Amino acid sequence: MTAERKNAMGRRSLLLSAGAVAAAPLLGCAAAEVSTKPAAASPPPSPQTLGRRKLGALEVSSIGLGVQNMSRTYQTTVPSRPEMHNIIRTAFDRGVTFFDAAEAYGPHEVERILGEGVAPFRDKVVIATKFGWNIDLETGERRPGLNSRPDHLKKVVEGMLKRLRTDRIDLLYQHRVDPAVPIEDVAGAVKELKAQGKVLHWGLSEMGPRTLRRAHAELPVSAVQNEYSMLWRGPEELIIPLCQELGIGFVPWSPLGVGFLTGAIDARTRFAPGDIRGAETRFAPENLPHNLALLDLLRRWGEQKRATPAQISLAWLMAQKPWLVPIPGTTQMAHMLENIGAADVRFTSAELAELNSAVSAVELRGARLPEQVLVFSGVEAPPKK
Repeated sequence: MTAERKNAMGRRSLLLSAGAVAAAPLLGCAAAEVSTKPAAASPPPSPQTLGRRKLGALEVSSIGLGVQNMSRTYQTTVPSRPEMHNIIRTAFDRGVTFFDAAEAYGPHEVERILGEGVAPFRDKVVIATKFGWNIDLETGERRPGLNSRPDHLKKVVEGMLKRLRTDRIDLLYQHRVDPAVPIEDVAGAVKELKAQGKVLHWGLSEMGPRTLRRAHAELPVSAVQNEYSMLWRGPEELIIPLCQELGIGFVPWSPLGVGFLTGAIDARTRFAPGDIRGAETRFAPENLPHNLALLDLLRRWGEQKRATPAQISLAWLMAQKPWLVPIPGTTQMAHMLENIGAADVRFTSAELAELNSAVSAVELRGARLPEQVLVFSGVEAPPKK
């Protein structure tokens, strides 16, 4: 069964009721075990219960919404645009105030979808987007390499403002470090944009630690966005401690391990052509069965907490640091509601210590990204001459 077919079936369709119990993979052939007792949990969080967190001085909801796949899913299908607007607006109704996009998503098209979606309540939400890939300003054509030259960056922001239907970007990230442009020059361009009121806060994504220090010294950084989840814990070594030292917020992208931590992938999964997950060796047939031990752990904790694997995964992330805000992405309403339900999952100190120990004991195999993509992470910007 392909991942595309699985997605069509719904990654967790039998676990949508509040009383559902996390169990065997929903998308293989086995049916999930569902509690026959009346639902005891509360409805999905309201704006009062979802909570708020700080990324530097920027206040956002405790869970955000990543909109990357709203123009094209991993399986290369094109979602319904009105339904994407509906998901964005329902997320806001349920307390989500933090929405994450990028120039490269589409390219350009996801920013348009987000701008359309938040238009009725633009002034009540935080819009984050990213620059840095070498993308044609007019056509959106993806060209080789990166481009963070200050003159180009300023033009990129003008395009972003039009697509997002706004007069300012609340949080602007450098998507990847440009090895040809000193980070001080990038910070200088952002500083000018801030002076003009076009950018309010800035951040970096997947940068090298020395570059983060230099960027923050030049212009205080509000947030770092890196991949981080139970499936990839690399930032715990250097980047998260550095963020804590500098007072910078942390935003995990792919907090659900590109669907793995939801139970949507099992040992028999084979990915559709064009699905980047098919090129990630952590999902290769020789590694995937071994890595599923992590999902077994999530299911056990889900049974204990009356939560889904996705909710346990997101709650675990939020329990790591109070200034950490996951941005799970989805193109399905039920999954969005499930994801924000993670805000209601709590761990005692003893439970968190036990879960952390159990997660650390799972030895994962394979790389998180294809090599041709991974080379853009952890890059240090050239020195300022």
